[in-house]
Amino acid sequence: MKFTLKKSKILDTLAKIQGIAGKKTSNAIISCVLIKALEDGLKIYVTDYETGFIGFYPAEVESEGAIAINARKLYEIVRDFPTEDILVNEVENFWIEIGNYNVQYHLVGMNPASFPEVPEIENIPFIEVESRNFKKMIDKTSMMTASVEDKRPHVLGVCLETMQKEDESWIRIISTDGNRLAKVDYPCINESALTLDKTVLVQKKGFNELSKIIIPQGKLFIGIMDNKLFIKQQQETVSIQLINGTFPDVSDILFIKDARQIILNKQLFMMMLKRMSIFSTEDYKGVIFNFNDDKMIITSTNPELGESKEEMFIVYPDNPMEVAFNPRYFVESLSVIEEDQVVISIVSDQMPCLIEGEKDKSYLCVIMPMKI
Repeated sequence: MKFTLKKSKILDTLAKIQGIAGKKTSNAIISCVLIKALEDGLKIYVTDYETGFIGFYPAEVESEGAIAINARKLYEIVRDFPTEDILVNEVENFWIEIGNYNVQYHLVGMNPASFPEVPEIENIPFIEVESRNFKKMIDKTSMMTASVEDKRPHVLGVCLETMQKEDESWIRIISTDGNRLAKVDYPCINESALTLDKTVLVQKKGFNELSKIIIPQGKLFIGIMDNKLFIKQQQETVSIQLINGTFPDVSDILFIKDARQIILNKQLFMMMLKRMSIFSTEDYKGVIFNFNDDKMIITSTNPELGESKEEMFIVYPDNPMEVAFNPRYFVESLSVIEEDQVVISIVSDQMPCLIEGEKDKSYLCVIMPMKI
């Protein structure tokens, strides 16, 4: 097998797949990238058994074949290679030569026949969404990571579903870490009349890796086959293993009634919370929110470090309320809201707080209170 690839055509892809193949593992073959040289270009495969990637890229192929080569080392070689054209040549016993007339690498490859199968897309129905919107959906829920000890399916996975809103098809993602929950809605492309035939739970790790791979232009196609979610865009396809289980009904907390709504400037509120987080540690995470007489007063107390207090004028004519929250949850939610004004909705010190944009309701975060 022998081919010449263009550095500019492959470098970005090799960087994006490191989260799937570039990590240390006892199984060396899944640390590799499988490259198949075909008549009209290269087909690249990567998998960690739960997440798979397939991409096709143009190249000058002199002889066809397949090689399995360490993904990290290949990326580092291509990244630092001094010229645009890079010659790759398989010699014997899976040894691979990479270089040009004055730069040469000799690497030990692995038997490509040992590489795990990466599922290919067959004829399955797809829904279409804008790529930039789907990437936003992942990024706005990616902070909801599961702890190592938590084995609940709905915490390990992300809920993905479609729905109808005013005769339009929408796609929804819901994610939780047990202490908070984020919901993101975006419409499907108008031409897409299809919907997912069921609500599914998708592995969080693979879902977050997908965000690195998505090109935020054009369309993205989503489908389900054989307990896997397939995402296709341009010349690349990602498959992610689904989790067996169901996501609990959260409609009650997404639409809390009789809540007090407070409108705040996002940047001022976020900086206030960051200042009040200075004394936060693993043992003292919470800060106290006091709402009274058109003022919000936030206090932070840490017996090991000290205390702080700050107040902000708000519109709050209701009865006084005191409630504790983890400020980091607010800061992370505020950072993904794209409006200048945000709305927080509070019922009591025993009920969760909702935070969303003043006008754009595509994103909603629900934060559970802490014990004072």
